[in-house]
Amino acid sequence: MVVGSWVKRLPAAAIGRAAGRILFALAPAERRVIRRNLAFAFPERSPAEIGRLQEAVERHYGRLLVELLQMSFFEPEDIRRRVRFSGLERAIRAVGAQRGFIAVSAHLGNWEVGMQVLPACFGRPLTAVAKKFKRGWVEQYLHRTRTRFGSRILYKKGAMAEMTRIVREGGVLAILVDMARRKDGVEVRFFGRRATATPAAAMLGLRCRCPVLPVFCLQEADGAFHVRIEEPLEMLRTGDLRRDLLANTQRITDVVEEAIRRHPEQWHWMMRRWKEFHPELYRPAG
Repeated sequence: MVVGSWVKRLPAAAIGRAAGRILFALAPAERRVIRRNLAFAFPERSPAEIGRLQEAVERHYGRLLVELLQMSFFEPEDIRRRVRFSGLERAIRAVGAQRGFIAVSAHLGNWEVGMQVLPACFGRPLTAVAKKFKRGWVEQYLHRTRTRFGSRILYKKGAMAEMTRIVREGGVLAILVDMARRKDGVEVRFFGRRATATPAAAMLGLRCRCPVLPVFCLQEADGAFHVRIEEPLEMLRTGDLRRDLLANTQRITDVVEEAIRRHPEQWHWMMRRWKEFHPELYRPAG
């Protein structure tokens, strides 16, 4: 208990600044991916601007690591004390207390804390769709942390039937939609470039006739978290399923891109997001 109390009081932003420098001094390949992604996404920015943004991204990763450690000691009141909301009232009106819905988000800010907000602040657990980590000890730590307040994890492979059941029965399904999807993805435009994205959220929204609610958990300078809830997306329906999937997946991607553009220093730029159509971006330096 003494250790947990001390860890929760750590100044994550200040420690993260140093942690980020150390982390990326030891990881030059990841640092190169971040810089290439930033220059690719923001061609209008000068090399000096990209360099400053990269430094901010590295500080964010350092802070995120500290917060992930703190999360294993958080209680619901710790989450409630540190969270601020915007867009909450319109979300409640659109979704209602019992209606199932899909929360879409991205690897932006502290998405792990964002997964805890619904059960910690409103007593309503959710099911988060996730991909297993290859390192077993990382997977065990994250699974234990993510499920502490009653939420559950649903692993992606073969999960569509269960995802459908959850939403139709009034549950909340959370999906991170900003990763490249090689096998089951559809083509979208992301930062003006060709990329792939999962159509799962759009498919479920169409199939279950439920709202798709974009939610982002952003880091604030004072150590708080800002949960920003965007306008719910009602799925477009033309009767052409393929066209509707593509159109709605693009709409969801556009909302994610807009959120990242507002806070580019807080996105997960180590991902190889454009690898399907721009593999040259991630070739080793030589």
